[in-house]
Amino acid sequence: MSQHDKYLIKAGETAHGPYQTDITTQRAGWEYSSIRVLALAPGQEVSVPGTDAEFLVLPLEGSCEVVLGAESYALEGRESVWTDITDYLYIPRNTDIVVRSKEGGRFALPGAIASADLPVTYCDRSKVITSLRGAGPSSRQVNNYALGNDVKTSHLLACEVLTPGGNWSSYPPHKHDEHTDVERKLEEIYFYQVRPGAQDSEGFAFQRIYTSNVAEIDFCAEVRDGDVVVMPFGYHGPSAAAPGYDLYYLNVMAGPAEDAAWLMTDDPKHAWIRDSWKDQEVDPRLPMTPMNP
Repeated sequence: MSQHDKYLIKAGETAHGPYQTDITTQRAGWEYSSIRVLALAPGQEVSVPGTDAEFLVLPLEGSCEVVLGAESYALEGRESVWTDITDYLYIPRNTDIVVRSKEGGRFALPGAIASADLPVTYCDRSKVITSLRGAGPSSRQVNNYALGNDVKTSHLLACEVLTPGGNWSSYPPHKHDEHTDVERKLEEIYFYQVRPGAQDSEGFAFQRIYTSNVAEIDFCAEVRDGDVVVMPFGYHGPSAAAPGYDLYYLNVMAGPAEDAAWLMTDDPKHAWIRDSWKDQEVDPRLPMTPMNP
């Protein structure tokens, strides 16, 4: 299998039943991180059995009700990832749920193998930490759902990144494939959505991953709406949005460390890029959605 086929999973490749995407740890070829995307028709409900993985129920578009035995949680959701952030629900390992949607929608289930039993947690949209990162052509918006906020997880880290067309995200290139004082070993998944352009034309982006001192990798691929890239190691970046096409990706990370911390190191050859931002303005197209204070 080529690196292209190993690390790029095209839209629909893992689809079955109500799942548009179902990337297990086995399919990714590692130990911790996973991603599923449910697509529900109006009035449809789906049972999701508990496993050894914790996960979020994160609406991409539409609202839903999540039922756990005698309890239920209503998720208001959002029209789309381009219009708003969302409320969401943390589901611990070994917990059976039913997801039902009166009006239909798409719901991401970013997951990680867990080593602790934590409580089910409803997270209002106010729990989402929103920020603008970078400047100039490196400007993007980051929405943290299980990363740097009060949401307690065992190993799961999750955020989403919105990048205006023509900009570079995940830049400067960075890595997290070793456990050190300044870095954590984290398997990473990018699940992409690309906003259609004029006349609903299909957009695209490019993703780069290259060798670190841990292992060799030489990956550069065109990605389109619904595609997934799995990143086991190496420097990754940029995620380059083609001009005219805004880029979204849901970022799922997990690894063996018990502190659920996101620590990374820049490629030292390109770390100077961060210093250049102080002399540039943030792209005026940002923020792309409402932000929390």
